[in-house]
Amino acid sequence: MAVGTGSQDTLAQDFVQFSVDSGVLRFGEFKTKAGRLSPYFFNAGLFDDGAKLGRLAQFYAQRILASGIEFDMLFGPAYKGIPLAAAVAIELARLGRNLPYAYNRKEAKDHGEGGTLVGAPVRGRVLIVDDVMSAGTAVRESIAIIRSAGATPHAVAIALDRQEKATQDGQDVDHSAVQFVRDQLGLQVCTIAQLSDLLQYLQHQGGTTLGEHYPQVLAYRDRYGVD
Repeated sequence: MAVGTGSQDTLAQDFVQFSVDSGVLRFGEFKTKAGRLSPYFFNAGLFDDGAKLGRLAQFYAQRILASGIEFDMLFGPAYKGIPLAAAVAIELARLGRNLPYAYNRKEAKDHGEGGTLVGAPVRGRVLIVDDVMSAGTAVRESIAIIRSAGATPHAVAIALDRQEKATQDGQDVDHSAVQFVRDQLGLQVCTIAQLSDLLQYLQHQGGTTLGEHYPQVLAYRDRYGVD
């Protein structure tokens, strides 16, 4: 099952608030990779200074430790996963869990140490750290890299689960990318927050400007959401 959120999830609500305050979570009209017009947009690349990245790593680390998922190292898929894995490794070490991490390059290096992998040797049970999961493509690529190194892709940690239908060959399918990774690829998935948490946050904003976005996000969930 996806490890993460419940009806009274304070950590998730704090994370949504943090994302709004940081300008990472925005509302309006945004076109997704699937061609949908989404009423919200989550851009983890805007956790773009030391304080924000450090706070983000705290959210990841708290959720990962609370999940009970057992793993031996972290892996950050290029590109956004690289600083995420590094920051989470630092925070986990600060909390007493000092674990190795590695990441991949998009292009193989033909000098120096060579290859596509950088960091600690990839071995044991590997936790993949990324921002969001749209189609599961990056996870599948990471799984192939990890397996080719002789290690076991074990779990994925992401910041936000959009809880919406994935697309295949331009058509909606009846599962989300997270459900596909969990049910078809057999990896545990740990999320800091989900779309349901975002809806709960907006609902609690009442008649504020933020609260006015609730109907649009709810309608989007009703059209594209998964159970």
